Amino acid sequence: MNGARALIETLANCGVELCITNPGTSEMHLVQALDQVPRMRSVLTLFEGVCTGAADGYARMAGKPAATLLHLGPGLANGIANLHNARKAGTPLINIVGNHPQFHIGFDAPLTSDIDTLARNFSSWIKSCSTAETLAQDGADAFTATLRAMPGSQGQIATLIMGADAAWSESPGPVAPNPLPRRACIGSEHAAAIAKVMASSTKTILLLEHDALTAPALEAAGRLAGKTGCRLITGTFPARTDGGPGTVHLERMPYFPEQILLTLNGTEHLILVGAQTPASFFAYQGQSGRPIPEDCTVHTLARIEEDAADALEQLVVLLKAEKSEIKRFAKVDTPRPQGALNTRSISQAVAATLPENAIVTTDSGGGNAAHPLCQVTAPHSWLSLTGGSIGQGGPAATGAALACPDRRVLALLGDGGAGYTIQCLWTQARERLNVTTVIYANRSYNILNVEYARLGVTDVGAVAASLFDIGNPEINWVGLANGYGVPAAVANTAEELCALLEQSYHQPGPFLIQANC
Repeated sequence: MNGARALIETLANCGVELCITNPGTSEMHLVQALDQVPRMRSVLTLFEGVCTGAADGYARMAGKPAATLLHLGPGLANGIANLHNARKAGTPLINIVGNHPQFHIGFDAPLTSDIDTLARNFSSWIKSCSTAETLAQDGADAFTATLRAMPGSQGQIATLIMGADAAWSESPGPVAPNPLPRRACIGSEHAAAIAKVMASSTKTILLLEHDALTAPALEAAGRLAGKTGCRLITGTFPARTDGGPGTVHLERMPYFPEQILLTLNGTEHLILVGAQTPASFFAYQGQSGRPIPEDCTVHTLARIEEDAADALEQLVVLLKAEKSEIKRFAKVDTPRPQGALNTRSISQAVAATLPENAIVTTDSGGGNAAHPLCQVTAPHSWLSLTGGSIGQGGPAATGAALACPDRRVLALLGDGGAGYTIQCLWTQARERLNVTTVIYANRSYNILNVEYARLGVTDVGAVAASLFDIGNPEINWVGLANGYGVPAAVANTAEELCALLEQSYHQPGPFLIQANC
């Protein structure tokens, strides 16, 4: 047995069921190993940014890592944008990056690069000196690293840089999985101190992220809100929220800093639960990058790497909130919109037709506008653009469909972001994935128009206007989809969009809708 097969068998023994790949010559022995280990499903993508984004979407829904297989430094570089998003999401993910054998690196062949430096931008664990004897254990260690929650925004991505000689040389064989890591629990004295803060003021917000957005954590947070009157808020772009009628009522932080300040106005205590102190997405002249009221005190109940559900349960007991009533979203009949398409009418159409247990991925402000409406229509999971690097929504939808083949996935994409990773449609067609993609075809990088106006510019010049315009030439999204093997149609009205959405939900496989707005 060579090192490549020992690695793949070890990862399969650990529970890794999926390898999403765009391989090259340096990875041929791993390709052969994938052929020999049928427990590991292999899915091909046409671009590494689709590969890494799909692995992110898969893990957010499956709760465990997929592996990616990437071709040397340039292949990894092509996938970095969505690895950045995955790092910010705290997504467990294993990258296997092929490399030259050590004896070949000194020749400075065309594809030679410093892969370690690239990997440091998003990896919490890196190994680049594997041999055939160590490769299987390195794979087991990489898997363990993806399940170990790290402080701050370090994320849970492991990158194994594998020289071809480690893959092709003889190996002693696969190894057993390591013990699974566990999150640390907060101390009782710390919990008591936070409980005292919550009991002293009704003007308190629990800011919930990451581990604090699991179902057990939200149920505990809901009881605390019922007992103390505190508000429950998540960040602007949480990695995953499960919402809809019957779920715990949860607000979402807005995008712009002045909106965040308005949301937090009057708050005396902001308690972080698996979250970091809010920061504005970008810096603006004359505005603080920390949009928190001056008289608001920030506390930390549980850090990102700590057990948020246990921390919240400790508060429930201390505050005697076990039987407190939980405020939940109630189902509301959402009328179907009529007339022209715009962000509002598209949001209404999405909410009015949303199927039960859908998974929604977003890549734009327009897509996120549908979020509050969907909370009162149907149960669903929502995967947001965590790191701000557009081009995530389509690949994440692809990965989510691979993780949950029995659930319909809905990707809400701006036409600017969709152009980054539209190759995901080919993988959706090849794998017959149940993904409905809606393109908000406004022919513009619309967020840049908004940001430009925030500078106080009232007269947009010809150069600036051309740099925000993606309608010259106009992109034919239906033609692109058909070229990748995906059926598609155009919606010019809200009535047409509702009909096409429902049509896509009742037929298997992928479908794309160009929503002209």
